[in-house]
Amino acid sequence: MLTLVATPIGNLGDITLRALQALKEADIVASEDTRKTGILLKHFEISKPQLSFHSFNERRAGEKILEYLSVGKRVALVTDAGTPGIADPGYSIVRRALDAGLPCTMVPGPTALIMAIVLSGLPAHSFTFLGFPPRKPGPLRRFFEAESSSQHTLVLYESPHRIIGSLRIALEVLGDRSASLSNDLTKKFESVWRGPLSSLLNQVEQSKVRGEYVLVIAGTGREGAAEECDE
Repeated sequence: MLTLVATPIGNLGDITLRALQALKEADIVASEDTRKTGILLKHFEISKPQLSFHSFNERRAGEKILEYLSVGKRVALVTDAGTPGIADPGYSIVRRALDAGLPCTMVPGPTALIMAIVLSGLPAHSFTFLGFPPRKPGPLRRFFEAESSSQHTLVLYESPHRIIGSLRIALEVLGDRSASLSNDLTKKFESVWRGPLSSLLNQVEQSKVRGEYVLVIAGTGREGAAEECDE
């Protein structure tokens, strides 16, 4: 059985009882980052062999996971933090396991994108999540242009090294829309900034940039007006 296990995105107190049970019962834990998962397992006094599974070795490591599953082993798949399969290679092993007729299940739990959109104050009943946007300016501009007429709230992940550039291009292409920027969710220095894109850009430029960010941008329509957003 392949079990996708959601783990805390920061605060270890967010682990669920089912997640702990799944990790304890697993024969092997497939981890995006074995060091980070090792810290998690050690904190909860769980000792399990780990298999590294990430975007750079997903085919080779995926074959190993399928071998374990084919002989009845229980494999728990975890990501760095949050829900596996979202903005990581987890989906590929799920697809391969299903194609091979092998059983899959999931232990739900924390995910940064849901927390960020709920706290944004922007419409959450209809949104588009597009993971990490393109790195280079040209493709990034075209990326935002493709979403410029969408009525759905846009949710993105971004790294600390690229967040300023992404905010600048988003502002140029989409205009000064209402948005929010979340960082260190569930951690001691959790922050959620809300306001027009120009305000968020100004705040980031004057702050120490660290950790991954979740950027939420209003779609077109009445809710997207910057003057209606709390600053």
